[in-house]
Amino acid sequence: MRKKIKVSELPDFDPAEYLKDENDIAAYLTAILEGNDAALLAAALGDIARARGMTEIAKASGITREALYKALRPDAQPRFDTVSRVCAALGVKLVAQPVDV
Repeated sequence: MRKKIKVSELPDFDPAEYLKDENDIAAYLTAILEGNDAALLAAALGDIARARGMTEIAKASGITREALYKALRPDAQPRFDTVSRVCAALGVKLVAQPVDV
């Protein structure tokens, strides 16, 4: 007989632990962008920034660490300028492609 596991006993999933390189980051961002949700994009950029080191990304983007945490929280609606600066600091770019009709 298998032991039952309660959902509350499961460890929290942290995507930052799986974002090891630029390819992982690009694949993650591509999947997130398909959702067309600004708050989800902010949260994903926050995951990536944590994976890389929030202090390092703050310095590279020219945004204070505190402002970065605020802009990249899951319920945030960051300005495009913020998203652009964070992407540049992460070494990735957002790319447009035609929608399959």
